[in-house]
Amino acid sequence: MAEGRVYGRNPVLALLRSGGRRADEIAVLAGGRGPLGEVVALARRAGVKVSFRTREQLTAIAGSPEHQGVVARVTSAEYVDLEDLLAEPVQRSQPPFYVVLDQVQDPRNLGAILRTAEAFGVHGVVIPKHHAVGLTDAAARTAMGAIERVPVARTTNLVSALETIKESGTWVYGAAAGEGVVPWAADLRGPVCLVLGGEGEGLRPLVARACDVVLAIPMVGAAESLNVAAAAAVLCYEVSRQRHQNT
Repeated sequence: MAEGRVYGRNPVLALLRSGGRRADEIAVLAGGRGPLGEVVALARRAGVKVSFRTREQLTAIAGSPEHQGVVARVTSAEYVDLEDLLAEPVQRSQPPFYVVLDQVQDPRNLGAILRTAEAFGVHGVVIPKHHAVGLTDAAARTAMGAIERVPVARTTNLVSALETIKESGTWVYGAAAGEGVVPWAADLRGPVCLVLGGEGEGLRPLVARACDVVLAIPMVGAAESLNVAAAAAVLCYEVSRQRHQNT
């Protein structure tokens, strides 16, 4: 596996607290105090090598001056097989809840969606292998540790993956701007897969046709649609709300 970088105090703290990918080294600003002391303590408790560097050295390692005094060298996140992802809710004895992304290309959007997915109990995320962002360092930074805990499967054929998900007994709901079922009017308490399209283009026609139901978030203001990460947050919240409203 290739080596990557995670930098910034909160992302590195989340990495160390997650117990997920092993950090090979934590490079910290020499003489740094406050939150950096917690980083050093957590790293040493986990048996991770700690080195002290100058600000210029940290900028070179991170490839950015926005490191806030700490950079982690990490083993790049791994993808899981679709079959393993579909087994997650079975192992937890929970109704399946998946998110599928159709050609999302901004790593910040992917990272934000992974963070949302973790917050609302999504069992796994599926992304295309081509024409889409993967589990990059930038996505990991935005995900704030969620990339360690939310399984991500990558597929060469998204429509085929959706058919496999449907065969498992899960209803597939596509998100689209314009006409569609209002999310809170749909019954999202059972096995659910949300499908969201990429920036600008939305769902591709073949992917949209593979969905059982199309959901549309009603817009009151002048904006015609939400950013894909914001739409994911709204829809994941609605699934969670419906599943917990009587508990």
